Amino acid sequence: MTVSILCRRLAGVLGVSFALAALAADASLPAVGGAKVVDSFEVGQNTYVRALTVEKDTGTLWVGTSVGAMEIDLKSSKPRNTFTRNEGLANEYVFAIGIDTQGYKWFGTNAGGASRYKDGKWKTFFPMHGLADYWIYSFANDRDGNLWIGTWAGVNHYNVKTGKFKTYVKELINEWVYGLGVDKDGRVWFGTEGGVSMYDGKKWRSWTHKDGLGAENVEQLQASTNTGLGTRSRHDLNIQVDGMASYNPNYVFSILAAPDGGIWAGTWGGGVSRYDGKKWTNLTTKDGLAGNIVYSMAQDAKGVFWFGTNRGVSRYDGKTWKTIGQAEGLLEPNVYALAVAPSGDIWAGTRRGVVRIAPQ
Repeated sequence: MTVSILCRRLAGVLGVSFALAALAADASLPAVGGAKVVDSFEVGQNTYVRALTVEKDTGTLWVGTSVGAMEIDLKSSKPRNTFTRNEGLANEYVFAIGIDTQGYKWFGTNAGGASRYKDGKWKTFFPMHGLADYWIYSFANDRDGNLWIGTWAGVNHYNVKTGKFKTYVKELINEWVYGLGVDKDGRVWFGTEGGVSMYDGKKWRSWTHKDGLGAENVEQLQASTNTGLGTRSRHDLNIQVDGMASYNPNYVFSILAAPDGGIWAGTWGGGVSRYDGKKWTNLTTKDGLAGNIVYSMAQDAKGVFWFGTNRGVSRYDGKTWKTIGQAEGLLEPNVYALAVAPSGDIWAGTRRGVVRIAPQ
């Protein structure tokens, strides 16, 4: 593959620099289930892509990495802007990117709070401003136009008109919040390290593995203790024990509220779980899922589900499963972020970079 540099070099938090490079798709890469990796974009050998968010109104893909953020033009796949502390980010390690109803871009960082950006202007929010924590991992807009923010110390509700934060902690099954989703009825769903919680505007309800969330340990993986559950201890996000994948079914990395009302939860070792309003149904590698650790999820305009796992991307149309792995063009097997472009293309973020998966 030939490499063409598409963006200027960026200085990272530790003096690390990287360049976004577009790799021409290898014509020999196989198409899988009507989809094919057509482009790869390198961001650095030891750089992680943790967040991908599409802004339809401007035709933009926002990319959050462990050394900064980028604004990419979806039509040309070329960068418009790159952001580090020099440009206004409070911290270069970006774990989540949200876009609120007023067009502000929110960057949730690892220990740097939330930085907000619009029209060249930045503002950063810390706990002193009402933010629940310095560690920010998810965003979601509710049907009232306000913003929910998932942190490692509960969840914030941010009123975009008044600029005020409200924090919920004790109402959650666990305060370490990773996934956020708002369903068709306006209920807000929270994926945490201890299970799933739901808030309907008046009442709270929660589910754990005992309630059916997360499949049994079908692969006999070693249980992981790498969690802050019940503590205030900071911990890493390593899903391995002794170099092998591990199991922690109450730990939910991601939430997807589907248009049909189904709630999907991506778990650590328990596969992907779907709640139909009465019970949880679990899908694992035995059903066709690529890997049982599910970091990210997306659903395209045709209703097809895409799951980012520890063993590649799974495509699921409700009947048939297809896997896109490194042999099909992924840069790395762990897929931390997924986003669907208006064109129908699927963008997948891993360590080292991003790939574009196009329908064939």
